[in-house]
Amino acid sequence: MLPVTFNNTVLRDGHQALAATRMNTAQMLPAAPILDEMGFSGLETWGGATIDSCLRFLNENPFDRLRALKQAAPRTPQIMLLRGQNIVQYTSFPDDVVAAFVRASAAAGQDVFRIFDALNDPRNLVTAIKTVVACGKHARGEICYTISPVHPIGTFVEMGVELETMGCHSIGIKDMSGIIAPRVAFELVKELKRRVGLPLTLHTHDTAGLGAAAYLAAIDAGVDAVETSIAPFANGTAQPDTVRMLALLAGHPRCPHLDRAKLQELRVHFEEVYRQLGKFTNPANERVDTDILVFQVPGGMLSHFRNQLAEQGMADRFDEVVREIPVVREALGWIPLVTPTSQIVGTQAMMNVKFGRWKMICPSAQDIALGKYGKVPGPINPQVLAQVARQSGRQVVTQRPADLLAPGLEGHRKQCADKGLPTDDETVVLFAMFPQQVEALIMGRGAATPARTPARTAAPVPAAVVARAAPPVDPGQAGNMVLNINGTRHEIMVESLD
Repeated sequence: MLPVTFNNTVLRDGHQALAATRMNTAQMLPAAPILDEMGFSGLETWGGATIDSCLRFLNENPFDRLRALKQAAPRTPQIMLLRGQNIVQYTSFPDDVVAAFVRASAAAGQDVFRIFDALNDPRNLVTAIKTVVACGKHARGEICYTISPVHPIGTFVEMGVELETMGCHSIGIKDMSGIIAPRVAFELVKELKRRVGLPLTLHTHDTAGLGAAAYLAAIDAGVDAVETSIAPFANGTAQPDTVRMLALLAGHPRCPHLDRAKLQELRVHFEEVYRQLGKFTNPANERVDTDILVFQVPGGMLSHFRNQLAEQGMADRFDEVVREIPVVREALGWIPLVTPTSQIVGTQAMMNVKFGRWKMICPSAQDIALGKYGKVPGPINPQVLAQVARQSGRQVVTQRPADLLAPGLEGHRKQCADKGLPTDDETVVLFAMFPQQVEALIMGRGAATPARTPARTAAPVPAAVVARAAPPVDPGQAGNMVLNINGTRHEIMVESLD
């Protein structure tokens, strides 16, 4: 059996999970040529929250970052994380916008697209996979791993089979919360390798202390690649450290060869970057937390969630809010917790704690219940669904949600033209997702330096905004409240579930 290969995540998931996605391009570029020399099978450098962070906090054009990193590390395939029909945002976009984003990313140098859907609904992956393949790039279909009564191993294997039939070049097991047990990793990899004739990658986090052991088990089962980071942007809520994994594999027939001296050079560089980003780090995200095995909150969310609650004066209720997350998750059909569902569930859990359980249901949680995000894996709590139906007056969506969305690309292009902005596809697709931030960046009104306020993984109605905007509410009383968030009007009904 060939040696396992390592993808490296320090330039994306490493700092997203441990430093609120605040590493800027200037801090990345000195390390990029060294990473390029190491022999990693891929460098994850883009996607996820990095595009939002570039625009909202770092005053950077994310496509310029992609081009700069591609130039600095030309030999190693560049990997991005793509949220299927959500692209890199928290809501669904029309097919033409998704396809235009993929084409623009491919043209700018993106090589490998990790494509996932928060609900594991393959219908939400069709357009992205098809476009990546048409661009001659690598489509890696992701299976979001989670634990629930409706997620036996067989469901993930069947999804892998379907991803192969959809045209994916490889399959990824995306364990966003770091909860996959070693024996489960072994059995899942073994069965996928038996059923699916594609290369297989395991991606996990070390939040619960299982990540490195899960990698070892998966390597024994025949996984082709695992994803590691570079300390101090490693371990804890991030991926296991590369040096640590090499030590654990010492003497193993599948141990890869990587230059230890260069790895030490990278560590020295990133230790200084970690120090510079100290205001965005938290020791709580660096330690093993086995509570995550119950709550299943993704590592990238934990580094933001504490900050969100602190902003609302709820820092002392962190444990209470996190304990509410499984309650919300079950009520919404045992959905996996990964962007955007993790933020939606976290927002609703905060509202349940602040105002009383299900006294308020945020619009994004309503959309989950009504099928607007796709098919949920389990049954929706009937009381919650009845309340949502009363509150929204809408019917449950049973078709592919994107089929309900009219083409939007040319409309966004016209908006850009009307505002005096460039109308190339790069600008237009960014504007479709982040209109205010793109306009501010191009017009020179973006933040001159990285923002000092910790990043928030905003749901369509962010918890922090809800808490600030909401007037005092008596949880025992029903009524309406109107929130204006980023220029969008949201009406929320406060209603009892009696």
